[in-house]
Amino acid sequence: MQPVLKADGVGMEYVHPRTGRSVLAIEDFSVEMEPQQFVTIVGPSGCGKSTFLKIANGLLRPTSGTVTIHGEDVQEARRSRGTVFQDASLLPWYTVLRNAAYGLECQGVNRKEAEERARPVLELVGLAGFEHAHPHELSGGMRQRVNVARALTIDPEILLMDEPFASLDAQTREFMQSELLGIWSKSSKTVLFVTHQIDEAVYLSDRVLVMSARPGRLIADITVDIPRPRDLRIKREARFVELEGQVWDLLHGPESEHLETADGHVG
Repeated sequence: MQPVLKADGVGMEYVHPRTGRSVLAIEDFSVEMEPQQFVTIVGPSGCGKSTFLKIANGLLRPTSGTVTIHGEDVQEARRSRGTVFQDASLLPWYTVLRNAAYGLECQGVNRKEAEERARPVLELVGLAGFEHAHPHELSGGMRQRVNVARALTIDPEILLMDEPFASLDAQTREFMQSELLGIWSKSSKTVLFVTHQIDEAVYLSDRVLVMSARPGRLIADITVDIPRPRDLRIKREARFVELEGQVWDLLHGPESEHLETADGHVG
């Protein structure tokens, strides 16, 4: 079976604009993702997690290696991925429905058709009845649901999520984790998720990829062997705590120590 996403020997080097110094952000990063897998990347601040997600999204070109979606270079497979960032970035003058349909409109789909295709997705993410509301009328969690709906409406091969719950309070964040698993199970999408939260990574994922400090390298690919569906109460169970501890030990071991002084942030 061909992987949905394949990264082969990805490296990313850039020149810091202020110092002119060359910085190696990611080194020899390789991974494959199978259809409908939920894979999360964790690592120290500045290890290149978000940088890799931008490469997978086609926003950055790696300085070495390749990333493909179903065998096609990500630069060419633009309609094969949807992205959810930390900031919902909704258009305040558009309704929930129009915001959810906006990605399709950007692809040239007429507004009426785009909105018709967005309606069942809004129902999927629990926003049926809020189609005519505006972003300022929604809670932070609801705005992120619109963000997820916008990404899903384009029917991507893979959903890329960059710390989408980081700005939410702890209670809402846990609620959204549970909601995301429900949406994922119904949509059958492949998901690549980035987070700093170890418990979030273990709870959501089939696999947790652990990156070293800069230059970011893959130091572990951990299978989360906890049955699905998962209730939030599993976070108190022994196997969950064991996996969480395994990831924590990797993040705080010798590989996690920064080998150079940071000149600028690489997420």
